[in-house]
Amino acid sequence: MTTNISDIKVLIIDDEVEFATTLAARLKLREYSTQLATSGEEGLISLENNPPDVVVLDLKMPNLDGLEVLAQIKEINPTIETIILTGHGSFEAGEEGMQLGAFDYLMKPVDLNLLLEKIKEAYEKRSQTI
Repeated sequence: MTTNISDIKVLIIDDEVEFATTLAARLKLREYSTQLATSGEEGLISLENNPPDVVVLDLKMPNLDGLEVLAQIKEINPTIETIILTGHGSFEAGEEGMQLGAFDYLMKPVDLNLLLEKIKEAYEKRSQTI
């Protein structure tokens, strides 16, 4: 199956506005359909209004952290694949995210090519389940 990049809807949920904005811009340059949310709450609203295929989710956020958001994503729509980003050396939290149903987790600073590869893999996995 050949994946058309422009078919992949990605939602980035990250409270680091500069990082999230830059990542969204880099995905858009590669023709991904990209949405951006700068808090867990905003991300969940966006997810309900315009469901993505793949969520790129920051682990450490104020109010709702990434694991809480992940649990709610899986409640709302278990077929949405989620890639967790952690910048705090939090291997255990990444593992916990996998147990909650995350597709994968990557350490920040994230290698863009690796992230793009993971987004494609997550999309292809989701395509097989819907």
